[in-house]
Amino acid sequence: MARPTRRFLLPFLVSALVACVHTNSAVLDPSVKYQRVCPGAVVIHTAPEKVGKPYREVALLNSKGETSWSIDEPKAGRKIIGAVLGTGSERKGKALAIYVPEDSVHNAEVCAVKV
Repeated sequence: MARPTRRFLLPFLVSALVACVHTNSAVLDPSVKYQRVCPGAVVIHTAPEKVGKPYREVALLNSKGETSWSIDEPKAGRKIIGAVLGTGSERKGKALAIYVPEDSVHNAEVCAVKV
C-alpha cells in the first residue's frame, strides 16, 4: 500500500515531469515477418516462465530515458523524484519482444475492435 504522501505527490510530480525516452530494437531474425499487433493486444510478462505457452523470441529492446523538470534548478527535480520514488532521474531498461502463436486469434479479435 502506498503511503498517503506518495499518493498525493505522485500525480503532481507526474504532471510536472517531462520524460524523453528512446527505444531501439535488434530484430533477431529479419527474414521472418510477423503481423502487426495493436497496443491493446500487447501482454507484458515479467519473466519467461510466466508466459505459460510456447513463444518465439522476436527482438531485443533497449530503452533509455532522462527525466527533466520545468523549474529553474535542474538538480532540484532529480532530488525530488529520487526522494519520492526512491530512484535517480535516468532510467534504463531491457526487454525481449516475443511472439506467441496461440494468441494470434485473440490478438486479431482485440485489434479488430475500433473504439
